[in-house]
Amino acid sequence: MCFFFSFMPATFWLVIGYFVLFASTRADGPVKTFGRALSIWAFVISGFIVVAGAYVTLAGWCPIAGLMQHSG
Repeated sequence: MCFFFSFMPATFWLVIGYFVLFASTRADGPVKTFGRALSIWAFVISGFIVVAGAYVTLAGWCPIAGLMQHSG
């Protein structure tokens, strides 16, 4: 379950990264370079969140799964 729930913040960071990348294409000079670097960083964060969610789920450390087992 943690893997699927990790898509929510990952989607948020992807949208932010795309918006920053789009805004940086309209800028000039160092602002354009900084915007590209910032958008790449947002994409990396997004990927890390999905990988972390998959790792937590596969390792069996997902607290959501424990809550679902004890609820019923």
